[in-house]
Amino acid sequence: MDAVLRRREDLLSLFRIVVGLLFVSHGAAKLFGVLGGRTVQFGAWPSFYAAVIELVAGGAVLLGIGTRVAAVICSGEMAYAYFASHQSKALWPLENGGELAAMYSWVFLLIAFFGPGAWTLSRLWNKQRQPVAG
Repeated sequence: MDAVLRRREDLLSLFRIVVGLLFVSHGAAKLFGVLGGRTVQFGAWPSFYAAVIELVAGGAVLLGIGTRVAAVICSGEMAYAYFASHQSKALWPLENGGELAAMYSWVFLLIAFFGPGAWTLSRLWNKQRQPVAG
């Protein structure tokens, strides 16, 4: 267990990257019809805007740019999706088809809370900006 805890930041990064990539895939499928997805109509509420959030904020989570803010936005989008599209059908997520929305909402909340991990573009950019001490 100590070995896992020592690699916490790396594991957080891997987790964030996988979740971000999956979320970006949902947005790309809805906006561009790739990966077997069906495109949503431009400007249609809320599906078009949800797809844009999935692509843009999911990409920010994936890359580690403004991760906490982007993760909160993604979490909120998924919470809205759950309560607007699924909750009225049945009480439990397994019954109403909302388990993916509920899971994403909580996963993004965890990413916002625990942070992006060590592997982020933000950290890479900040290292490049710092002057070399000489």
